[in-house]
Amino acid sequence: MTESYVIIGDGIAGSSAAETIREEEPDADITVITDEGEALYNRILIKEFAKGKLPEAPISIHEEEWYEERDIDLDLNTFVTGVDPDAHEVYTHDSGTYEYDKLLVATGGTPTQLPVDNSDAEGIHHFWTFQDARKIAEHAEAADSGVVVGAGLLGIDLAAVCAAQDIEANYVMRGNRWWRYGLSLDGAEIIHDALEEKGVTPVFESGVDHFETDDDGHVVSTVDANGETFDSEFVGVAIGLDFNTEFLQGADLEMDDGIVVDQYMQTSTDDIYAAGDITRYYDVILDEYAQNGSWGSAKEQGVVAGRNMVADDEETEFRWVSSYSITHFDFPFLSFGFPTLGDDECERKYSDTEWRRLSFKDGKLVGGVLIGDIAPQGNYKDLIRKEVEVADQKDVLLEKSFDPDKLALPQEQ
Repeated sequence: MTESYVIIGDGIAGSSAAETIREEEPDADITVITDEGEALYNRILIKEFAKGKLPEAPISIHEEEWYEERDIDLDLNTFVTGVDPDAHEVYTHDSGTYEYDKLLVATGGTPTQLPVDNSDAEGIHHFWTFQDARKIAEHAEAADSGVVVGAGLLGIDLAAVCAAQDIEANYVMRGNRWWRYGLSLDGAEIIHDALEEKGVTPVFESGVDHFETDDDGHVVSTVDANGETFDSEFVGVAIGLDFNTEFLQGADLEMDDGIVVDQYMQTSTDDIYAAGDITRYYDVILDEYAQNGSWGSAKEQGVVAGRNMVADDEETEFRWVSSYSITHFDFPFLSFGFPTLGDDECERKYSDTEWRRLSFKDGKLVGGVLIGDIAPQGNYKDLIRKEVEVADQKDVLLEKSFDPDKLALPQEQ
């Protein structure tokens, strides 16, 4: 009997799952539901589009014909309102009911809005979808002054948009440095200097108190927690994600700041899987539950989920070391693994634009950040996968041209 697979979400996780299921089950019924109006596109490249560096064409990954050729039903502009695990049904706002044998939830999140006055004013942008990028590009091109809020990996994308669009911008940060959970002051200063060279001024120990608007409801200035006012015709906010799980309230799934899944992407409810940003998954390398929003991680989770949704017996385990890169400056930046976790760390600064930090847990390497020279990433990620105890050999690990053969490792490892 033909199995029916329904996937909610057409990001890289959902699309990869659909492709995997089709490869494994040529005759299965596969439906992908998304509330967006266009098929899969490259979320990594939309920041380059917003900067004015790329036309729209290279950003699309799958046209609608891609799904047709694989006999995958793609339902755009479809809003899911509920899931009934007992009936194995998905309910939508005005597109009917979908029956499934196996369901994948890959709906990601929605950018968190600042809880301050006028945070929904015209001219205040959140960066997540292609449609967001279009609005940002159009508005940024016409703006002269701006403010960026959110000292993380998405916030710096908005700062780069301001720099590329010649907006005189202030970058408001709550702490004393950018990405304070992943960088020390030595590492962060490299980023601060690079931002200032691009015309973006970091503002530390700050935060937004409220926004001021004109008579038309358009933002004109940002008032920070210290009472300072910054002109801002353009505002970019990136302070986190609210995961899209409202429609699952009656599905009895275990939640913990996202959908809890095991290493096979299986939720606590039979026949329902989850993949991508929305998951809190069991990381077999860390031996604990974790979250990761990188493109590569979401893609691999989709593949693993797809395989396990069609598997009769042996299941595929999600085992992945993620990485995230930034290309906004004259030097590269890359984080890998879980650089903000661990109980020990080491770092070294090699030049004004070259720095490295490694994080350890129980003596094992679990993550790191590379600025200026990202060549060692492969060797570091390999050590994470091997789960070897190397924290007692920090001098070798921090050598500029790190050679893993110099490490003293037990034979059994």
